[in-house]
Amino acid sequence: MSKFSNKILNGDCLKELKKIPAKTFDLVFADPPYNMQIGEKLTRPDSSKVNGVTDKWDKFNSFKHYDDFCKTWLKECKRILKDNGSIWVIGSYHNIFRLGYHLQNLNYWLLNDVIWKKNNPMPNFRGTRFTNAHETLIWASKSKNSKYTFNYQSLKCLNDDLQMRSDWTFPICSGKERLKRNGKKIHSTQKPQALLHRILLATTNKGDIVFDPFLGTGTTAVVAKKLGRNYYGIEKEKSYFNAAKERIGKTLKIEDNYLDTIENNKSKPRVPFGSLVEMGIIKPGASLFDPKKKINAKIMADGSIKYKDNEGSIHKIAAKIIGAESCNGWTYWHYNMNGSTVLIDSLRQKFISEKQI
Repeated sequence: MSKFSNKILNGDCLKELKKIPAKTFDLVFADPPYNMQIGEKLTRPDSSKVNGVTDKWDKFNSFKHYDDFCKTWLKECKRILKDNGSIWVIGSYHNIFRLGYHLQNLNYWLLNDVIWKKNNPMPNFRGTRFTNAHETLIWASKSKNSKYTFNYQSLKCLNDDLQMRSDWTFPICSGKERLKRNGKKIHSTQKPQALLHRILLATTNKGDIVFDPFLGTGTTAVVAKKLGRNYYGIEKEKSYFNAAKERIGKTLKIEDNYLDTIENNKSKPRVPFGSLVEMGIIKPGASLFDPKKKINAKIMADGSIKYKDNEGSIHKIAAKIIGAESCNGWTYWHYNMNGSTVLIDSLRQKFISEKQI
C-alpha cells in the first residue's frame, strides 16, 4: 500500500490509473478540466485582458471527445475505490451535468450536489449574462449499498450546532494562498483549502487514503496531510507538479491530539434504557438522581421512570423537569452503583463493551 500512499506522480492519469490496484482508496476528489470552450479573447470594459481558462489541457475537440475522456477516468476511479468509498467531482455549468450523467450510468450512487457559492466571483464584464458566482460539486458513493463515511456531528459542530446545508460560501483562491510565479498565477483554477478542508472532514477519517487524479498545484494533498489523511495524486503538467511537490513539502500535519472528530450518533449502537433493566444492571424500584441529587425518580420494571405524578422515558421525564422540549436522559440521570454515584451513560457504555453490540 505504501506505493500509493503520501506520494504524487507526474503523468497522464488515463494511463497511470490503470496501474493502481482495485479497492485502494477511501475517497476520490476530482477537479477535472471543465471544457469551458472559450473561443475568443476576453476583455474588461477598459479593454484589458481577462485571465480566463485558456490552457491547452482544457481544450477538447468535441463533446464526444470530452465524454470519452470523462467516462474513462470515472470508470477507473470507481474500480480503485474501496467498496465503502465515495467520490467528489467539481465543475461548472460547462461540464457538471455531463459528469452527473456519466456517474449515474456507471452506477455510482449520487448522495448530494453541493453549491460552492463564491463571495468574490469574477464579474460578467460584458453584461450579457448573470455573473457566474458558483460551482457545483457532486458527492457520490461507489454503489447504492456502500457504507460511506459521513461525519455528520463534526459538520454540525463546524456549523455552530446547525445541520450543515448543501450550499457553501467560500472565497475563490486569492491572496497569499494563491500560488504565483513572477507575479502570475501558476494555475488558473486553484481551489481554496477551505473547500477541501470541509470535504475531507466530512467524508474521510484520520488515516484514510485520498486520491486526486487531477492534482494541479496540490491542494487536496496539502489538506489531506494537514488533517492526518494519506494522499496520492497524479498531475500531468510538470509546472503544476513541481509547485505541488514544493507546497506539500512545506505543509505540516496538525498534531494527532487535535485531529479526532466527534463520533456520529448514528454510528453508536442503540441501547434502550430498558435493556439495562432487563439485564439486571439497573434494578426496578431503585432511584435515579439529577446531577445535583435534588431530584429522585423511581425505576419501573418496564424501563420507564416515575417522578411525582409523571411517568415516561428517561428522556421525557428529564426534559419535563428542566422545562425543555427534549433532553438526553443518558447524560442527565445518575445511579447508585455499589455505593458510588455513576452516570447511567457509563453503565450503557460498559454494557455495549461487554456485549460487543
